[in-house]
Parts: sequence; C-alpha cells; structure tokens
Amino acid sequence: MDVTPPISRFDQAYTEGDPPWVIPGPQPAVVALERSGALHGRVLDPGCGIGEHTILLARSGYDVLGVDGSAAALDRARRRAVQEGVDATFAQVDALAPGDLGTFDSVLDSALFHLFDAGDQARYADVLAGLVAPGGVVYVLALARTGGAEFGPVIDASAITDAFTGPDWAVEEIAATTYRGVVTPGQAESYGEPAGTTVDVPAHLARIRRLG
Repeated sequence: MDVTPPISRFDQAYTEGDPPWVIPGPQPAVVALERSGALHGRVLDPGCGIGEHTILLARSGYDVLGVDGSAAALDRARRRAVQEGVDATFAQVDALAPGDLGTFDSVLDSALFHLFDAGDQARYADVLAGLVAPGGVVYVLALARTGGAEFGPVIDASAITDAFTGPDWAVEEIAATTYRGVVTPGQAESYGEPAGTTVDVPAHLARIRRLG
C-alpha cells in the first residue's frame, strides 16, 4: 500500500454490507493453521473484522482476544458470536497504538499487515514486539503480488522481512498459500468470473518468532 487506509473506510464497508474479504466462515489457511497446532497460549487476532477467526479459536478453547479499529466491524463480530453461541472477547483497538493489552503467545494476523504502508508495517512490528512474549510466534496471512489480477492490497515477501527485522524478530518461514474472497463487480473482468464468485488468490503465510 502507498498509504495506510483510514479506519473510516472500513466502518463504511462493514456498514454498507459484506466487504469482499468477508466469506461464509474463516479463511481455509487459518483453519489449517489452527488444526496443525501452530497456535498456543494466549492469542491475539488483530484486525479481526467480523470475528470469524476469534470465534473459531474461542470455540476451540483458546484464550483469544479479537481487536479491530472499526466499531462497525466489532458490532457485527459481537452479534455473530452471540448468534453462534460462542463466548468470544473483542475490543476496539488501534493496531498501531494498542495500549496495554497484556502479553500474548501467538498472534494471528489475517489480512491486516498488507493494509499498512511500509512505514506503518515497521511500526506495527515494533508494536507487536511489545505485546508478544519471548518465544512467541506471529503468523501473517497477506495477499501476494503476482503481477496479475489483484484482489486487494498485495505485498512482496520482502515487505514482511523488512518490517520484522532487528533483534526482536526472526522470520522463520514464508510459505505460499491462498486467501479466499468474493469477486466484486469491479474485479469481475480481471478474474473472468461474475461478481459474487468465491475465489482463492495467492497469498503469503509467514511464521515470525519473537526473540529475547
């Protein structure tokens, strides 16, 4: 991203309907990650949106906190948790200035990191360094640049290694995966699919270890 989008853009998107990143359930890559046993201890879900991953983890017995800057997203997340009968915890938080949230052992970032411009990506990594316990792990699921049609903000893998650098972090792996979304009318021609079609687009899944 050239410029980090304002929270108001997301409030509008969640108020007007379902943004294209809202699908009927959690991201398949996140489901697979949880099933692999990769997440442990207290979990932070930053940029949780309507709460699909926070609800998934809470239902599975994790101590998880979902946070988002959008009040509209959190209103939908809380209503969704009630509808699904899951006791999930959410808080309205600026990911770049979160305040005192305590310490986490795992962070699940699904499509937040790639929304930030380069400067804010580095700020975000610094913020997480103050929230993640030594030995803890951050997972980043982000849309990958391919040179073809773009579903949303895309990044090169180097953006992750550039941000999570220095003595606080070790980027242990950046694997290729997919991110599921819904084609918008404006994307229909690029994808050769009608609006409303679900597509799986290339993505990065990074595992980053907190050192110290």
